[in-house]
Amino acid sequence: MDLELRHLRVLCAIADAGSVGRAATDLGYSQPAVSTQLRRIERYFGEPLFERGATGVRLTPYGVDVVAQARDVLARADAIGRRPAGGAAEGRRVLRVAATNSPVLPGAVSRFRARRPDIDLSVNSVYSSARIVELLEEGAVDAAIAADYPGMELTHSAAVTHRGIVTEPTFVALPSGHRLRHRAQVALADLAEDAWFLTPDDGAGWPGVFYAACDAAGFTPLTVHEFFGDRLQLQSMIADGLGVSLVQPTLRPIPQVVVKPLAGTPLWCRYVLAWRNGAVTGELAETLFQSAVAAHRELVAQSPHLRTWAARTWHVTGG
Repeated sequence: MDLELRHLRVLCAIADAGSVGRAATDLGYSQPAVSTQLRRIERYFGEPLFERGATGVRLTPYGVDVVAQARDVLARADAIGRRPAGGAAEGRRVLRVAATNSPVLPGAVSRFRARRPDIDLSVNSVYSSARIVELLEEGAVDAAIAADYPGMELTHSAAVTHRGIVTEPTFVALPSGHRLRHRAQVALADLAEDAWFLTPDDGAGWPGVFYAACDAAGFTPLTVHEFFGDRLQLQSMIADGLGVSLVQPTLRPIPQVVVKPLAGTPLWCRYVLAWRNGAVTGELAETLFQSAVAAHRELVAQSPHLRTWAARTWHVTGG
């Protein structure tokens, strides 16, 4: 068969839904029709693009690359011939988005642009979730991706609405030569003698939740280095044996770093979509939300350590 745009839309719909059945509903097709289409598409590419499981499907590493290229092609195709009223670029709607340090941001932005090529996104990196709420309240931004923690949920006025994107566990990054590198899970207490790299106060409860978890594990960290910067630089310092760090479970480790789940999962983080009620419609908020959820699903598909852990203990859901 010849590859067509409709085939790319089917692939993206399945990747976003995480299920052939849900994708069929979203597309308005029958499930057998979408399943047949997927088999033909995979024959075209010569290898599977999705792994099948009891709860749905997830992208293979090759599928991740194919779907990323498909999104780019679809975004470009959807933009062909589009121009704002009057032909002036300044006539386009600009949606102002603030985002904390979240790995879902790039994928969420690319998906949103593919789905809504009529809207320009202006993205502002804001580390503190407390500051993000202030910007929303002030009307300086329209929507945001922020973070909070169980029992310390995001608070704001009635002018703002929020919705949980995902609640995920916090993992730990160790140098590949670390004494605990062969363990499937690492107990927080077993890291009591290690030096730690910690990001600064995020306005949502961090690093207080870390110190509380250490206290519950029966120790106080002896050496703490505050670090806020490039993730690759952080991993390089971990690889050199200068310390360990709590990390997002979707982190892609460099060869000299291993990422492990914490035994008992003492730390969790929730990513939240928040928006100003008067600035963002329900339909637009739903598009932002679905874009972020799909981006996280794709990150999970690329994270073997998280997938192994999740297969035993956790299902990826909006929280």
